[in-house]
Amino acid sequence: MAQHLDLEEQEQLAQVKHFWNKYGNLISWALFIVLGGFAGYNGWNLWQTRQAGQASALYAEVERAAATGDQARVQRAFDDIRDKFAGTTYAHQAALLAARSMQESGKSDDAKAALVWVSEKSSDAGYQSIARLRLAGLLADAKAYDEALSQLAKPMAPEFEPLAADRRGDILQLQGKPAQAKAEYLKALPGLDARADYRRLVEVKLAALGVDPKKAVPAAGASKP
Repeated sequence: MAQHLDLEEQEQLAQVKHFWNKYGNLISWALFIVLGGFAGYNGWNLWQTRQAGQASALYAEVERAAATGDQARVQRAFDDIRDKFAGTTYAHQAALLAARSMQESGKSDDAKAALVWVSEKSSDAGYQSIARLRLAGLLADAKAYDEALSQLAKPMAPEFEPLAADRRGDILQLQGKPAQAKAEYLKALPGLDARADYRRLVEVKLAALGVDPKKAVPAAGASKP
């Protein structure tokens, strides 16, 4: 359970980094424009606002259903937001949330379907990466190791590459390939902050393979105050 929570925290951190790298300049320019003058709303903006509001309401429905464990309701709400607002961020977030709820309820096939949809349909590399990481985990649990590795071989946003390398290491370990697993853990380590709990998990894996992580790889962010 601790490892699951650490992975979720690391996914969220990577998503924040991805968002800022992708939209930071845009946000800065938007603030500059707003300070320079106020542009009025047009029909497109109003339509976008309505779309976002409706998608947000459906996402909230997925969230409520997941909190109560009502999987039939989770599926209905997810189907609605996927069918009506597939291009919105809310739909991709809803798919990830629904997949987690389905997985926890033992509905692995439904969870896989939701994750495949995000990985194939989302235009955001961050959401695609999260979906591929989680899908690889589900496939590994089902002992479909080659399929899991094929998911991790697909493009990942840079912020998620360390997590993908770590997961490849886990799968290679399960396949009885410790040397290859060690190489993947060594790839993962530099991209993880020295203060992160998740990094310590990877260090433990390396130590179990006879590698001193302190000597093998400099700590990422070690020079930061």
